[in-house]
Amino acid sequence: MTSSFHDTAILGSTTTASPSIEYSLLSPMLIVFGVAVVGVLIEAFAPGRLRYPVQLVVSVGGVAAALVAVALLAGTESTAMMGSVAVDGPALFLQGAVLLVSIPALLLIAERGSGDTTAAVPQHDSLASFTHQASSVPGSAAEREASTIGIAQTEVFPLTVFAIGGMLLFPAANDLLTMFVALEVFSLPLYLLCGLARRRRLLSQEAALKYFLLGAFSSAFFVFGIALLYGYSGTVALSGIADAAQLGTDNDSFLWLGTALVAAGLLFKVGAVPFHSWIPDVYQGAPTPITSFMATATKIAAFGAILRVLYVALPNEYVNWRPLMCAVAILTMVVGSVIALTQTDVKRMLAYSAVAHTGFILTGVVADSDAGLAATMFYLLAYGFSTVGAFAVVSLVRDADGEVATLTRWTGLGRRSPLVGVVFALFLLAFAGIPLTSGFIGKFAVFRAAAEGGGAPLVIVGVLSSAIAAVFYVRVIVLMFFSEPTQDTPTVVVPSALTSSVIGLGAGVTLILGILPQPVLDLTERAADFVQ
Repeated sequence: MTSSFHDTAILGSTTTASPSIEYSLLSPMLIVFGVAVVGVLIEAFAPGRLRYPVQLVVSVGGVAAALVAVALLAGTESTAMMGSVAVDGPALFLQGAVLLVSIPALLLIAERGSGDTTAAVPQHDSLASFTHQASSVPGSAAEREASTIGIAQTEVFPLTVFAIGGMLLFPAANDLLTMFVALEVFSLPLYLLCGLARRRRLLSQEAALKYFLLGAFSSAFFVFGIALLYGYSGTVALSGIADAAQLGTDNDSFLWLGTALVAAGLLFKVGAVPFHSWIPDVYQGAPTPITSFMATATKIAAFGAILRVLYVALPNEYVNWRPLMCAVAILTMVVGSVIALTQTDVKRMLAYSAVAHTGFILTGVVADSDAGLAATMFYLLAYGFSTVGAFAVVSLVRDADGEVATLTRWTGLGRRSPLVGVVFALFLLAFAGIPLTSGFIGKFAVFRAAAEGGGAPLVIVGVLSSAIAAVFYVRVIVLMFFSEPTQDTPTVVVPSALTSSVIGLGAGVTLILGILPQPVLDLTERAADFVQ
């Protein structure tokens, strides 16, 4: 019996390879997931009043440690976990970008300031964006009791860190099943986080439900596309799909349908038209810190996955997927810019602005070149910091009932609070692509790459859409600075060090990347090389 077992083991060793886990290459993700697990244990065992400071230190410290790990891996071109995870220039750059924007997002999530303004202005409600208890009604006795004894939604920290972990894996996934797992890992925590707003609770819960339902559709499309691509190529590895597509088979319809369905699932996550319907409702209903996190980190991770699928699995099918992506990019730019003109809510306006920016970023994707890849990565980083800063400013505009996002009530806000008005105007000008801001460099880079790749009509549409978008950005600036404040004009809450650092970081990066972008542009050019 022993001999039989030994013979079986020998035979097995000749046909199967022992799985190898390259811990050093996976260290950024392992650190983040380890911190998330520690956060769950803190929730289970730490005393109530200690949870918040401990969770803040652990989560921000863990993300910073993962960022250091990414920096130490710079220049690596390899694969891990038997080829299912790629560690290359685009993966490391996008992982670094996710971690960089996640740190200010976590600081914004951690804001628990009292909301004090000046002595001449009435006291505001707490700056905390999350309900004390998800089951309690705002202003109820149960909520007051939870606040008195120190109960707070500190589980938002491990949920956010789990989402960050999934976002790190998503652009690095080198096969479609790993990519799907990453998609679910970062999506499920976001469904929960969207429904935890302290104010306008029903709107928040509606946003969570809509995001969940549309996320389910996205996953269904993605899995169906995986099945078709597997049926075509006999593998879920991106390089294997590329080899099968190059050789060609009698089932090319499987390849085209599978590509379309996988692309649809990914385009849901970036909010491209016609898959954008969740964007405005979720942005408006979710807690503002979660909105800022989704608008930045999710977009970076999802575009990373799109780039890897198109550039690694389907490079030889460029003539087939490019017309589809061009049509999506044009629709996204035009629809996002035009509908944003009609919005009366700041968060919904920024939501449609995000839709338009998705179209601008897609112009870099369809260039199908190293220049397009580098420009897309630069745009994602620049847009991320401006967006986090913009939503941080929105979280400060409040009255006794909480945040004020109605545009008509922002009349004269810049005159009442000049510093905050100027900073918000800076972010809006960056979104519009005005020179000396990061937005101008990002748009110039993606438009140039698209033009060099034969996409001149796409660039023309992009420039016209940018001109339309500038109208609603300038309209807000005019409303803030060229109108007298009214009795309805809300006040701006004096931020704590957390929110102040987020706004300052966003404004600083927006200016630095607009004035001195070359070091980051050089970095993206060096990183624009996928491992096959």
